[in-house]
Amino acid sequence: MRGRAVKLSASRRLVGDLMRFSIGVPRVTVQRQMNLGALLGARAALQDRPSWTVLFLKGYALLSAETPDLRRAYVKLPRPQLYEYPESIASVAHEREYEGERAVLLSTIKCPERQSISDLGAAIGAARSRPVLDVKQFRRALKIARLPGPIRWLLMWLGLNLGRQRGRFFGTFQLSVYSGLGAESLNPLSPLTTIFNYGPIDRDGLVTVRIHYDHRVMDGANVARALERFETILNGPVADEVKKLVSGGARPGKAVSEATT
Repeated sequence: MRGRAVKLSASRRLVGDLMRFSIGVPRVTVQRQMNLGALLGARAALQDRPSWTVLFLKGYALLSAETPDLRRAYVKLPRPQLYEYPESIASVAHEREYEGERAVLLSTIKCPERQSISDLGAAIGAARSRPVLDVKQFRRALKIARLPGPIRWLLMWLGLNLGRQRGRFFGTFQLSVYSGLGAESLNPLSPLTTIFNYGPIDRDGLVTVRIHYDHRVMDGANVARALERFETILNGPVADEVKKLVSGGARPGKAVSEATT
């Protein structure tokens, strides 16, 4: 059989470059079965319900604020060391239509722990709905993806190994989920210290949550304790903020559909 050659698009080169630098990260996974009944109940009381993506993002940002390990990165310049950020920068994966194909593009959100659930929802909604080239992070990434390979790889290597620039361009943690499609990723790759995801949430609020972490930065026991605290934060401070949305005048109603990240 004779097939056909398909030229790599800018978006496919972008994913390939991310995998090039992700494959060398000694990544380990820790997962926890969580019961998010309290958060589920608070969310159900809203007419315009925030997406689970937003709620998990806010919870993980609050977790990172009190867990320094989650704000650290292994960098090689000026020498191999750990670099700790004072605040988090979230990297969120979005599937967008671009030049006739579905592309995975990353947007960043600075200091998500200090932003309201409504503001985080607006930021994610904008990244999902605005024209691709109107989103600064998308436009910059696609521009770099069109450069010759050696130049792209040098820029990415420098960006990932200069502590201050790493956070600015790539973020401190990543969120990528497919639960809106009824699926979950068991082994996602990322050059960042942690990437977390979660599976479908059942009617009782039971869900599997995973943190995939760089073993050079932290150890499994710390991640296991962080997952336990993550559950408490989701059912505590995050659920409390959702309840304030209810008391602010929103009416109970049918949930809006969840977009897939």
